[in-house]
Amino acid sequence: MNSCLKLVVSVAVFHLLASCGVDSEDHYMLQENPLMVPAIDASEQFPGGETTSHSITKASFISPISNISDSVKTDFYAGRALAQQPWIKAPTITNARDGLGPLYNARTCLACHANGGRGKAPRDNSEVLLSTLVRLSIPGYDEMYGVIPEPHYGDQIQSQSIALSHQLRTFVTAEQLKHKEVAAEAYPYLTWQESTFVYPDGKVVGLSQPKVKLNQLAYGKLHPETLIALRVSPPLLGLGLLEAIEQVTIEELVDPNDENKDGISGRINKVWDFQLNKAVPGRFGLKANRPNLLNLTAAAFANDIGISNPLFPDQSCTKFQSLCNATPNGNDAEKGLPADTGHPAVELSHTLLKLATDFVSQIAVPVKRGHNEPNVQEGRNKFYATGCQSCHQPSYVTGKSNNKALSEQKIWPYSDLLLHDMGPALADGRADYLATGSEWRTAPLWGVGLTKEVNGNQNFLHDGRAETIEQAILWHGGEAELVKQRFVQLSNKERLQLIAFVESL
Repeated sequence: MNSCLKLVVSVAVFHLLASCGVDSEDHYMLQENPLMVPAIDASEQFPGGETTSHSITKASFISPISNISDSVKTDFYAGRALAQQPWIKAPTITNARDGLGPLYNARTCLACHANGGRGKAPRDNSEVLLSTLVRLSIPGYDEMYGVIPEPHYGDQIQSQSIALSHQLRTFVTAEQLKHKEVAAEAYPYLTWQESTFVYPDGKVVGLSQPKVKLNQLAYGKLHPETLIALRVSPPLLGLGLLEAIEQVTIEELVDPNDENKDGISGRINKVWDFQLNKAVPGRFGLKANRPNLLNLTAAAFANDIGISNPLFPDQSCTKFQSLCNATPNGNDAEKGLPADTGHPAVELSHTLLKLATDFVSQIAVPVKRGHNEPNVQEGRNKFYATGCQSCHQPSYVTGKSNNKALSEQKIWPYSDLLLHDMGPALADGRADYLATGSEWRTAPLWGVGLTKEVNGNQNFLHDGRAETIEQAILWHGGEAELVKQRFVQLSNKERLQLIAFVESL
């Protein structure tokens, strides 16, 4: 940038933020590092490039990417059928879909991702959690699993069981069930703590924060140092495109020591790849604790449905759950990998695991709404001027993918896929691999404006505490504190414009 143009931009940004009441220290920072608003790119209207769906007009994200062949589309629908099918307990007359549990959270993949969207954090404190998970661990680090599981319950509360008493919701203790049925680990509920945020212009916004309550723990007391964390199931759209971004592109965004002095210091998590049996960069999950979609899908089958597979061949029972360990399973030697790999018999074959993974990778993102509306375009200006793009990296060009339809696409996910410290208000204290208890991966923004239509509710952030985009912004802290303060200092009209832009994505 030549010196004259840099001066003009610096002065323009200075006056924009001066009118909003940003302090002089921020003025100096912005004059040294002006936040430029790039010209609108025509490709922004199609966030998934050629894969963008033009047909997501109903309340569902589960639409195949637009540029795949008919033969691949057939596999997509076969994978969707697998994701929708309910698993049943073993043994049964068929071994195609038996092996549920014995402890689990859902019978199907899409039970936690209804219509391909996000889970629900119920506001009713009498409603048991179904599509939101409770993670457990005790302090410590494990190279393979990232955390040290709670001894009696593992690293995830399984609130469902194949036991008839559970199906009838007639609770009995583990001791009473001994030699009879496997008890569900616990029934999790949420209570909510209410607070308010007051803007400088006097506008008041209500905020709420969930706390987990575990009723009817069936296998004894929790370890005294147990860390409890809530995880709302994230949406599934566009995951194949995110996987197709080259790792070197993401690494170019890393700035752990904030060398450019913008207050943002994104990091890469280092996690275990259970297919390659080594540590690799993390990319998926709320704390970037999974390296790719195969690991992500396999872990969900194992932990959420209780279905063993080539990457996670063990049943999800702790050593204190003897009846769970003794329950018949649906393992079948024919479902495992070739014998010379050393993999044991499993309940989900490698072929079906790949089919489910491919289905997830081919879920499309919707076309941008309101692209040419002045209100949305003004909101776009505010998005860049406040610095939201510092973490919500707007665009990439995907690399070469095994799926040619995902290759070399100009995409607009608005995420750097890196870990950022979001401050104490969003911290749950539970580390995961290298991610600290206050670090979270930047959430992609595409499709957020359709959340209510798709899921009937809006539960943003890792624990679903935000019911609106505005609330989600107001919870930002840590590295995002300065950007949040710039948002707060905007006029109400400007804030609504920025929110309209985000909801158009």
